[in-house]
Amino acid sequence: MCDVQKYNDIYNDIKKLTKDDTTQLILEASTEEEKDFYAMVGDFFFQKKQEECIARNVF
Repeated sequence: MCDVQKYNDIYNDIKKLTKDDTTQLILEASTEEEKDFYAMVGDFFFQKKQEECIARNVF
């Protein structure tokens, strides 16, 4: 069984990443898989922010 709290902590740390942090992670990734992962994480949180703006009618 996995350590759920450990992954919850990782998730909360990742949520704090800025666009610049994500870009740096992508640029410094050692494999294409890592680059893809960081890009997908950045896209995910960007989409969440877009959804929040749309819900608040902020354009």
